[in-house]
Amino acid sequence: MTEQPTDPAEIFDAQAALVPDRRVSFDFSARRDALLRLKQAIIAREGAIIEAIGADFGKHPVEVRLTEIVPIYQEIGDALRHLRRWMRPKRVMPGLTMFGTSGRIQPTPKGTSLIIAPWNFPFMLALGPLVSALAAGCSAVIKPSEMTPATSAVIADVIAEAFEPDLVAVVQGGPDVANALLEQPFDHIFFTGSPAVGKIVMAAAAKTLASVTLELGGKSPVVVGPEANVHKAAKWIAWGRFINAGQTCVAPDHVYVHESIHDALADALRARITKMYGTDPTQSPALAKIINPRHWARLTGLIADAEGKGATRAIGTSDEASRKISPTILLDTQPDMEISREEIFGPVLPLIKYSDLSDVIGQINDAPHPLALYVFGDAETADRVTNGTTSGSVGVNLTILPVIHPNLPFGGVGNSGMGAAHGKAGFDAFSHLRPVLQNRFIALPMIFPPYTSRVEKLSKFLLRFVGR
Repeated sequence: MTEQPTDPAEIFDAQAALVPDRRVSFDFSARRDALLRLKQAIIAREGAIIEAIGADFGKHPVEVRLTEIVPIYQEIGDALRHLRRWMRPKRVMPGLTMFGTSGRIQPTPKGTSLIIAPWNFPFMLALGPLVSALAAGCSAVIKPSEMTPATSAVIADVIAEAFEPDLVAVVQGGPDVANALLEQPFDHIFFTGSPAVGKIVMAAAAKTLASVTLELGGKSPVVVGPEANVHKAAKWIAWGRFINAGQTCVAPDHVYVHESIHDALADALRARITKMYGTDPTQSPALAKIINPRHWARLTGLIADAEGKGATRAIGTSDEASRKISPTILLDTQPDMEISREEIFGPVLPLIKYSDLSDVIGQINDAPHPLALYVFGDAETADRVTNGTTSGSVGVNLTILPVIHPNLPFGGVGNSGMGAAHGKAGFDAFSHLRPVLQNRFIALPMIFPPYTSRVEKLSKFLLRFVGR
C-alpha cells in the first residue's frame, strides 16, 4: 500500500509534472490496467466499505451494495468494454470548402483533475468520476467528504492500494482543505454538491480557466396524471424518495398529483411505507439515519414550519436519539412554507393537488431547473411535461434510475449543474476533443492574396457554389 502525501500543492505538482509523459505512456493498456486495479482494490474491501458506510449512515448492507458498489462496478465494466472505441479518433467529412483535407477528432486527456465528492453517496460519487478520469487518461485528486469519515478512510485505503499518488491521490479534511485544493491550477474540476458551493467551485475554476463538471441538485418534482397506476406510482415514488433516507440529489422532492387520485395516492404511499419499513420505521434497519444532528434539526424544523402554517402530516415520526426521521407525507402545503422553497433532502414528501396540468408546468418553469423530473401517466401526459419543461433528466413511470443508467449522460442544467457524467459522457468530460486537420490537396491557396481579377472571379464562384 502506497503512503499518501497530504499537502495539496505537493500532490498537484507531482501529478502535473507527469502530464506530458502520461499523454504518451498512459495508453489503452495502461488505462485498462488502472481500471482493473481499482476494481480489484474495491473487491478486496467490499466488507470494509459496507461497514464504513453503515457506520456513517446506518445504511442496510443491501442498500450499500445496490447504491454505492454496484454502480462503480457497472461504470468500470462499461469503460472496459468501450474504452478502445472511445479513444479511437473519429473521422469527419470535409465539407465543400475543406475538400482535399483529412479531418479527425482525437480525444486527448485534459491532464490533472480534482474530484470533490459529497457526503450523501460518499463512495459512489467519489469513485464514479474517477473511473471517467482514468478512462480519459487523467490523473486525479479526490477530496471525499469530511462528514463521512469512516467512508473517506476506506476510499483512501482503496486508492493507496491501487495507485501511486502521482496518478491518483486522496486528500482528507474539511473546507480548508477543499479551498487549498481549489487554489491549484487543475485542468478539470468535477464537483458534486449544492448549488451554493457549486458557485464557489466555479469561481475558483475561473481563476485558471479550468473546465468544470457541476452535479448539483434542486427540487426535483413528480407529476402524477389522473390516468396513472396509483399503486405502481406509489411504489416508485416511495422507493425514490426514501432510499438513503431521502438524502439523494435526484430524489422526488414533491409530488403534483391530480385531484381525482390525490387521496388514493396518499393511501397507497402510506401502505407502501409500512410495507417497506414496518409500523415504526425509526426502528427499521432498512431506513438510513440523517447524516448529522444539524441536518436532523433542519428537517424537523421544515416539518414544524409547514404544520404551523396549516399543512397536515399523513404519516411520519422522528427520533432524535437515533437521528432517524420516518418517511413523512405532508398534505396541504403552501408556497409560503419553507418546505416549498428549500430543497428538502430528507425523508419528507409533500403531496400537492392540481386540476390543470398547464398550471403545474407553469410552476415547474417558474422554479430553477431541477436535476430530475418524474412523470407518472400515459404517453400524452409524459410528452406534455417533458416537452413543456427543462430539467437535467426525465424519468417516466420510474424514479432515480436515470442517474445510474450506463449509456445515458447524466447532468443538470442551470441551477442544477452543467456538464454530464457516466459512460461516454464522463469520458468526454475529462477529455479535450481535439480537432486535427491535415492538408492533402486542398485548392484554397488559389484564392490567397494578391487579390487579382482571377482570384476575384474564383471567390464569386465559391460564394455561388456554397450558398447561392
